[in-house]
Amino acid sequence: MSGDKGVIANPNADPEGGELDPKQVNALTAQVMNNPEVLAAMQSKLAGMIGMSSGYYDSLPNIVKRRVKALKNVQIEKIKIEGDFYKELHELEVRYAAKYVPLFEKRTQIVNGSYEPNDEEANYPSDEEEEEEENELSDGVKEKVKVEDKPEDKNIKGIPEFWLTILKNVDTFAENIQEHDEDILKHLIDIRVTLIKEPAGFKLDFVFSPNDYFTNEILTKEYELRCTPDFEDPWSYDGIAIVKCKGCQINWNKGKNVTEKTVTKKQKHKSKGQIRTVSKTVKNDSFFNFFDPPEVPEKLEDLEDETHALLQADWEMGELLRQNIVPRAVLFFTGEALDDYDEDYDEDEESEEDEEEDSDEDEDFSPLKGNKKGAK
Repeated sequence: MSGDKGVIANPNADPEGGELDPKQVNALTAQVMNNPEVLAAMQSKLAGMIGMSSGYYDSLPNIVKRRVKALKNVQIEKIKIEGDFYKELHELEVRYAAKYVPLFEKRTQIVNGSYEPNDEEANYPSDEEEEEEENELSDGVKEKVKVEDKPEDKNIKGIPEFWLTILKNVDTFAENIQEHDEDILKHLIDIRVTLIKEPAGFKLDFVFSPNDYFTNEILTKEYELRCTPDFEDPWSYDGIAIVKCKGCQINWNKGKNVTEKTVTKKQKHKSKGQIRTVSKTVKNDSFFNFFDPPEVPEKLEDLEDETHALLQADWEMGELLRQNIVPRAVLFFTGEALDDYDEDYDEDEESEEDEEEDSDEDEDFSPLKGNKKGAK
């Protein structure tokens, strides 16, 4: 009967009859789980099964399908209520954002050294732990040593490289910060979020101290949100979503534009055979390409796949700044917020070949890469 359709074979069964010893089953399971090719085949098979329609709906009589259509109209009414909820939610966020302003202003003052917190303000419960370092002795025993301030430490103003450290702590931004960007980002003294009620959206202000690279005091990035559903495609609605973004012009000082580079190329004349060298200015990889995102067409369905991926990555960065990094900046500076942030992502065990392929794909979709199609 083992060959009959619909009969599930006993996984513990011995082909020659009887059942395998549990130890044998465990050993065979371990062999399978440690075989990358077998695992890949299993995963591919399972992936192909997800989302497959059973075909049951298509087989239903029209009178039943008519009732299903009624259910879809019920679902549309539910989506309308959801839209009202998210619209009110955004308006509530705008109202409460004003209450955070004094706190963020105080944070800016402390970071930039214009305000020195008093003993009461600096009395955080974990200070005793943070002021001690563990030194491991030769025999493996750990000894706690009190960290003493050096005389020259008194000359340090505020918290140096606060925002640069935060951006470098978050992989999404760190992978796009080039070496030539770091000197500029050391002048980043604040990142502010302004929520906009109508039309719904938010603005990011990157505030810089005077520097040799550009004359702007503030670089801005604006995002437009859609709180209510688009009833031309109601089933795609999943709450508040970014639909557009706009950067700003950076007024670079002469020879300081890190978003461009000059490349030279030799050209041979077709008939005369003469060779000439020509110079061309092209986009350069830089964090500051963040302020020059791809344009969004009137109809999102007209987006090319690569441009769509670039915008998706850009919008995720904007949301990350708005929802997580700016509100909890100090915890991203110390690294404490990174544990919670990393828990949102599953660690996939992949072969080196898979990792290399993923790395290539990720590079194509970076919104801050200057040499990709669609990145203006």
